Amino acid sequence: MRVGLFITCLSDVFYPEVGTSMVRVLRRLGAEIDFPEGQTCCGQPAFNSGYQQEAKRAARQMIQTFEGFEAVVTPSGSCAAMVRHYYPALFSGEAEWERRAEQFASRCFEFSEFMVKNWGDRHLPVKMDGTATYHHSCHMYRMLDLSDPPIRLLSQVEGLTLKELPYHQDCCGFGGTFAVKMADISTAMADEKVDHVCSTGADYLIGSDMSCLMHLGGRIRRKGHPVEVLHVAQVLDRGWMS
Repeated sequence: MRVGLFITCLSDVFYPEVGTSMVRVLRRLGAEIDFPEGQTCCGQPAFNSGYQQEAKRAARQMIQTFEGFEAVVTPSGSCAAMVRHYYPALFSGEAEWERRAEQFASRCFEFSEFMVKNWGDRHLPVKMDGTATYHHSCHMYRMLDLSDPPIRLLSQVEGLTLKELPYHQDCCGFGGTFAVKMADISTAMADEKVDHVCSTGADYLIGSDMSCLMHLGGRIRRKGHPVEVLHVAQVLDRGWMS
């Protein structure tokens, strides 16, 4: 299977190790991974701020870049939701681009969704000791309706005790540009979430969106809590037993 790696601009700039973990895990399972260099931001920041034409320009670039791949996989439920839900809507009324957007949307998957879809019945040889809790990011949880795949993967990790995060349905307060425009409210929401994380006694906070984890990880560090923040792909990569 030829898979295009859609790394997202935030992971590319701040967390490239998440991308390399994804590549290592998928290659161990037999996937052929390629990183098309023409990819750019998915356009979500512009779209959420009302800049439709700028978002369409980014979307056209992404659609052209990933045409030809059997599947496109990204370490972000939020960016996958942008492609899946809003790309076709952006080109509504433009027949040719709407068709290409719908084709791209049908082949674009969040990492854990793609893992469970293709290897859900396969036992993963992963071991990592400790206690973890999982943060469900809003776009992945509500827009993609993906709450089970990451939990299903993490439940397979030998030695890892998974505890449910209290009020897991609540937003962490990042929200892309919301964190910039409403910084005080955003920080208060993150602090409340961090309190819930610490109440579980978890050694690890695991998630599927580095934007949320960057926000929560920053507050965890500033408060001096000994909780390590990891993407699902990093857990599988780190604990993979050869």
